[in-house]
Amino acid sequence: MQHATRPTLTDLPPAVWRGSDLGAVTVRACSTGWPELDRELPGGGFPARSITEILCPQPSVLEWRLLGAALAGITATGKQVAVIGTPKPPHLPGLMRAGLRENALVWIRADAPAQRLWATEQLVKANSAGAIVAWLPQARAEQIRRLQVCALSCEAPVFLFRPEAARHDSSAAPLRLQVTMGVDWELHVTVFKRRGPAHAGVLRLRSVPAGLEDILTPRLQRPSLLLKKLETTHVVGRSAPAERVAEQLAVHE
Repeated sequence: MQHATRPTLTDLPPAVWRGSDLGAVTVRACSTGWPELDRELPGGGFPARSITEILCPQPSVLEWRLLGAALAGITATGKQVAVIGTPKPPHLPGLMRAGLRENALVWIRADAPAQRLWATEQLVKANSAGAIVAWLPQARAEQIRRLQVCALSCEAPVFLFRPEAARHDSSAAPLRLQVTMGVDWELHVTVFKRRGPAHAGVLRLRSVPAGLEDILTPRLQRPSLLLKKLETTHVVGRSAPAERVAEQLAVHE
């Protein structure tokens, strides 16, 4: 009597992925603009038909620097980017320097949480934008779950910016990033949820705002060295210059 052999992991169909490997994404993904970040994301970039949740300690500081390259690539194909509920009006000259097309940005003003959520859901359902970027600081778990279900039929990547404290809340978003600002013109990115194994460590992505790369002096290319020198020479009783310099560098978008 011949016994049937048990299937091995190598016999599994492509749609099945192991928890120890990055999930296989069957839909397209757009590059983040950083090869080191692309390597850590399933599909090699920000996925379509899915929500990407990005947690930041403070709004209107690093959002455009994180998404600028990805959105520029999307607008270069002739598609539009829908932006909902920005904490501050988008700075069009700065976005154009980052590569976004002038007529490709659709800014939707929505101040109330219910308005932001409604506008975001309608855009996701319409599936007419090249990318959707929304600020939903007060969204609840069931609301994000509903958006994720809608996003399964949306060809565009959907980005939700939320406060850093939301990291401890449950979320249906398959991809969740925590992003902070580093002193040396860097973004520090932690991929704490993705389809696949947990990501260990922090990715340090060099991110000089568009237009500053060519005018920064060698000293300002490495502000951490300047801050270290200021802290060493700081005299007790005077205001701490290092903290003031760090705050000023952090708000340069």
